[in-house]
Amino acid sequence: MNNLPVLDIAIIVLYLAVMIVIGVYFSKRNKNTDQFTRASGKIPGWAIGLSIYATFLSSNTFLGVPGKAFGSNWNAFVFSISMPLAALLASKYFVPFYRNTGEISAYTHLEKRFGPWARTYAVICFLLTQFARMGSIFFGMALSLQALTGFSMSSIMIVMSLCIIFYTVLGGMEAVIWTEVVQGIIKTLGALLILFLIVREVPGGFSKVIDIASKDNKLSLGSFSPNFTESTFWVVFFYGFFINLNNFGMDQNYIQRYHTAKSTKQAAKSVWLCVAMYVPASLLFFVIGAALYAFYQVHPQMIDPVKLKVAAEKLGSAATSQQVTQLAASLKPTDYADKVLPHFMVSQVPTGLLGLIVSAILSAAMSTISSNMNSSATVFTMDIYKKYFRPDMTDKQQLFSLHIATVVFGLIGLATGLAMIGASSLLDVWWQLSGIFAGGMLGLFLLGLISRTAKNAEALTATLIGIIVILWMTFSDMITGNLAFLKSPLHKNMIIVVGTLTIFLAGMLLTKYRTAKAVA
Repeated sequence: MNNLPVLDIAIIVLYLAVMIVIGVYFSKRNKNTDQFTRASGKIPGWAIGLSIYATFLSSNTFLGVPGKAFGSNWNAFVFSISMPLAALLASKYFVPFYRNTGEISAYTHLEKRFGPWARTYAVICFLLTQFARMGSIFFGMALSLQALTGFSMSSIMIVMSLCIIFYTVLGGMEAVIWTEVVQGIIKTLGALLILFLIVREVPGGFSKVIDIASKDNKLSLGSFSPNFTESTFWVVFFYGFFINLNNFGMDQNYIQRYHTAKSTKQAAKSVWLCVAMYVPASLLFFVIGAALYAFYQVHPQMIDPVKLKVAAEKLGSAATSQQVTQLAASLKPTDYADKVLPHFMVSQVPTGLLGLIVSAILSAAMSTISSNMNSSATVFTMDIYKKYFRPDMTDKQQLFSLHIATVVFGLIGLATGLAMIGASSLLDVWWQLSGIFAGGMLGLFLLGLISRTAKNAEALTATLIGIIVILWMTFSDMITGNLAFLKSPLHKNMIIVVGTLTIFLAGMLLTKYRTAKAVA
């Protein structure tokens, strides 16, 4: 590590060692499928809430949110504002529903409701979402560590993926939850430390940060006009509500945790604890972004190395210094927003504290990836491998499958992260991919939950219609020439909103039509 002092390296190595030790410790209890997937249902509600909070607070938040606030404004914070409404529905309806089913997989009930195709479709949507999530988190983690260590992003991803795979395979869900409890605390303290260090370097302190940010409209939540073609307040609010509803109601990462609680009441409390912690924590990261903007406004010369580095990466090794300088001068804040926090850490954070902050960034990535790996392995083993290939699996064979699947999905997440190298905005990439993959299964789930008369034919037809709409909205930018009028006029964040409503409403209308026809 050519940029980090020995003390910081020692702190990071110690942190990684502690995570691995936790995995080894819980491996002694991890002797059956129930322990690996749900920790035998013995986790207290407060620990589950901290675990869910840590999953939400990934490196997408740790790096993507300050970058977004630096490059634009606080429009993306509206995502967090929508969380309490989604949590209200989840705690009242979804948590009791899943606890009463007793099924560790979130998607078993879809097969009972509509048939095997529904379960398989939801599993595919979920796995694609996990690949996108793990990839974006690997990418965000490597983006920051590259600036600190000088190593390539691919090397960083590979080394970290091996560490995460190791302790996740060993410890199962219990190790995932308890490491996330530790990581949730570390990353929160790390964020507070970063904010303190930034504000300390701005003459006039926090009040000056707010003055500069307010003057340049950095604290805006976006336009309140009913315009769904741009990232307005309402576009982000509806996107956030549907994504959070999908997280709390359809995402195996969260539903699996409901089963680890001692009671339904404890599981419901964990959802509200997550919201109570995440909303102010996410605001903290937007404040960090505004503080970074103020810092570089006060010290404009200090942003030049970042711009030159980004320009050099865009032009390649064959570019002349003059070409690099010219491109750097023309770059907009959005072009280098995700790199300003790592640069500040390299240039301004004292030795010792830097190791703590890097550990916080690692914890932000590791907590979410380990959870994704465990839940993906659970879904694959229960919903695909056991169902279609080995229905007579013994518990020992299931545990072996869970271990192998955890490794495989960790490697797929790594490959996805490697493919994202070069993306301009970490948060935008994740939001778009999650909206595309998650839209369909939420609509299908709501149809099955709300409509008691909808049958297999209506659900399948509605899902096919929804898939067509989602694909159209996703790829309509590719339409050119005389067919340009067929482009979707809506913002990309509306994909999950439109996709979910299309499947749900189409299913309801088809069901109503069938019922009316039968009566006639």
